[in-house]
Amino acid sequence: MEINKVGIIGLGLIGGSLARALRIKSRIKNIVALDIDEKSLKQAFDDGIITNFTTSVDETFSNCDIIFICTPVKKISNYVKELLPFINKECIITDVGSTKNDVVNTLNTYLNEKNIYFIGGHPMTGSEKTGYKASKVYLFENAYYILTPQPETPKNILKKLKELISSLGAIPVILSPEYHDLVTASISHVPHIIASALVNMVKSLDDEDKYMHKLAAGGFKDITRIASSSPEMWHNVCITNQEQILFVLDKFINILTEISYHIKNKDDDYIWKFFDDAKRYRDTFSNRNPGPFIKTYEIIVDILDKPGSIANIATLLSNNDINIKNIGIINNREDGRGVLQIIFDTEEDQKKSIKLLRSMNYNIHVN
Repeated sequence: MEINKVGIIGLGLIGGSLARALRIKSRIKNIVALDIDEKSLKQAFDDGIITNFTTSVDETFSNCDIIFICTPVKKISNYVKELLPFINKECIITDVGSTKNDVVNTLNTYLNEKNIYFIGGHPMTGSEKTGYKASKVYLFENAYYILTPQPETPKNILKKLKELISSLGAIPVILSPEYHDLVTASISHVPHIIASALVNMVKSLDDEDKYMHKLAAGGFKDITRIASSSPEMWHNVCITNQEQILFVLDKFINILTEISYHIKNKDDDYIWKFFDDAKRYRDTFSNRNPGPFIKTYEIIVDILDKPGSIANIATLLSNNDINIKNIGIINNREDGRGVLQIIFDTEEDQKKSIKLLRSMNYNIHVN
């Protein structure tokens, strides 16, 4: 299905990255955008990313095939209502919010009568950085992008959106709105609450010399990085996904209460098992494993940490017509299996690279 015009409301990190990817990767020629920050809109226009812009909902969004609403969750429903006088039937409205059920229940009351389709969306990617200036064309590459259609959503409509999401380089995953909210409460919302709680804990325990602040590094900074995210966004998330967040928080509090009890009683076996169970399960979350939704071929290469090491390998593979799908440094190398991860689209490219690099005396590990 041809897509001629796409609208974006909210040109921040996600909206800006969508605009860039839609223009450059999906080759959408007509992209219009709305944001309260006119400076960002003008920058995107000057960059050649969007073709028109506005600071309020108006006829700019007429004839859109798809509209992405990239705003805090609590604002989504209001924007949909404002759009209705300007958009055509069969238009697909989607969002990028991290809660779904609350929005769907609100919109169901009037969207069904308009023959306009709302399909919830949630790209599992992002950054603690915000704004159009932080947007990147490759933000969605190889990232799961959850879509939450309703039972009555026509298959051809869902297919149209799935194909567009795939063209961004993302991996569409279909979930119900209800299950999506439980999943995200468990792996995203409550972890953000915990990260912020840890920061607030250290702030409250630190003294006037601020040694905790000075010495906070390594693991603490890693585990609390997401606490630098937008307060407005996470306030909205807590309000709109209240039921699932409270359910998961209660589970977490029970786990903390349990380990606190066993530490108090110096229960060696329980404490050891607590950390061992967590390690074993966490170790199955390999950063290199894309999961059951996509098949990839990879190698791990031992290289020295010096300027030019990665460039030399990338150039060598390129000169031999071997296409690299993804490349990056493995930060957690406790298993001692190499430093540089390279992913290929095909098994043939994987095998060619192994033969070539081994002939150049590189040490290669293969899953």
